[in-house]
Amino acid sequence: MMAAPAPPQEELQPHAVKIQLPGVSYCITSPPPLGTAILLGFQHYLLMLGTTVTIATVLVPQMGGGNHEKARVIQTVLFVGGINTLLQTLRGTRLPAVIGGSYAFVAPTISIIHAGRYNGIADPHEKFVRIMRGTQGALIAASTLQIILGFSGLWRIVVRLLSPLSAAPLVALVGLGLYEHGFASVAKCIEIGLPEIVLLVAISQYYCFLPNGKRWATGMEKCAVIASAAVVWLYAFFLTIGGAYKNAAPKTQLHCRTDRSGLVGAAPWISVPYPFQWGVPTFHAGEAFSMMAASFVALVESTGTFIAISRYASATPCPPSVMSRGVGYQGVGILLSGLFGTANGPSASVENAGFIGLTRNGSRRVVQSSAVFMILFSIFGKFGALFASIPGPIIAAIYCLLFAYVGTAGIAFLQFCNLNSFRTKFILGFSVFMSLSVPKYFKDYTSVATHGSLNTWLTDKMKVVFSSKAFVGGIVSYFLDNTLNRNDGTVRKDRGQHFWEKFMSSKTDPRSEEFYSVADMSIPKLKERYHASIDELKECFPLY
Repeated sequence: MMAAPAPPQEELQPHAVKIQLPGVSYCITSPPPLGTAILLGFQHYLLMLGTTVTIATVLVPQMGGGNHEKARVIQTVLFVGGINTLLQTLRGTRLPAVIGGSYAFVAPTISIIHAGRYNGIADPHEKFVRIMRGTQGALIAASTLQIILGFSGLWRIVVRLLSPLSAAPLVALVGLGLYEHGFASVAKCIEIGLPEIVLLVAISQYYCFLPNGKRWATGMEKCAVIASAAVVWLYAFFLTIGGAYKNAAPKTQLHCRTDRSGLVGAAPWISVPYPFQWGVPTFHAGEAFSMMAASFVALVESTGTFIAISRYASATPCPPSVMSRGVGYQGVGILLSGLFGTANGPSASVENAGFIGLTRNGSRRVVQSSAVFMILFSIFGKFGALFASIPGPIIAAIYCLLFAYVGTAGIAFLQFCNLNSFRTKFILGFSVFMSLSVPKYFKDYTSVATHGSLNTWLTDKMKVVFSSKAFVGGIVSYFLDNTLNRNDGTVRKDRGQHFWEKFMSSKTDPRSEEFYSVADMSIPKLKERYHASIDELKECFPLY
């Protein structure tokens, strides 16, 4: 008797490519309830505040300023950041992008601080004001670069040649390239930084182990940052008043204690930042060129951040014309930073892009509410200073999760590429390796003039540019992807360009037009506009 044939095994199929990320609770044009929008907006404000305080803490003491000057600088950065965020969400890319301080501008600012013409100033406050005026002039000059590239449409030409293959290293390194600001800062006070990491991961990811886990899902993701930070901040407060750091080293007390920021006492109750509050800006050609180099780096990094934000907000790829317009308004943001005197230039905030991925909420209204918080707490200084006094290791622990989210957004673009192609493997591997190797050289060997083989003036400019991992990786992958075997017929599909071509214009695909040009519409209006069935609408608009 013959044995029955074995049942056919189900053929394994790879996961389908998704132009838009499914599972997003609220996309760009679908605002959540008002209470939810305020809660999420406040958390966006806290995240932006962390980078602002970190940069101000590094720069202001070197400029000669004390706690009073640092508090005013933080207020000014928040005020200008709120204005820039509103400009970006209303007139720029219209993506839910928070515009805040950028690490790319730190190096040229430090170069201005160490300029010889400030060495003879004895009064610390006078030295601070003079250096601030120098940074204002450099920022005003640097703003012209992004304004011209953006509003002229030149950056649109660059973005049009961007493919998923060249975008993957750029976006991934925008997040993963900031690893130095992650656990290294957590370890400065491990007893509060490590519990923050554990608690944040537990609240945001392990709610499924709780009773009725699905009912907890939405709420836990929305409040994970504020809930974990509040608990650990309270824990750090009890350690402080309990005398845990009474005999600790000064550096340990600075990072661990909750009463060492000095911001609450120094900040005014009410103060409105205004243009030229530090005096008339001064201009220096060398400093302006250094700041322009930083502006170009911030431009490239922001492009990667915008791409990550559009992904996590479940939008279609951002059309090049829209991206170019957003760059122009970011240049306006740098101009405002120079006029008001922030000592730092703005860019799209990476941590806030990661927060969109964590909460699965890409609503534009949420980010606009965060801009209101920035402006409000910059005017009422005492309240803003209270939140700014959160210990740095707590914020760094949160960044460990959020930077990782942005990094994986870049890795996800490889789904559009042919990973079995040796061309793809070379471009991807070489660009990532160089993005780690080149900044390492400039960090280790050119910080002292005698270690470098280049002219000192040129080295300073190159260090500003090539210290950015995202910039190096993005430029290398972009150049190779657009020059290597470009005429080969299979390259177009291998690099994934055919997935993005229909989104080159906001009018060639209804999803692009909906996300970037049209306000919210009901199902009947969508059916009438696109002459489509409900099933077709669900395919085009996953939200519905």
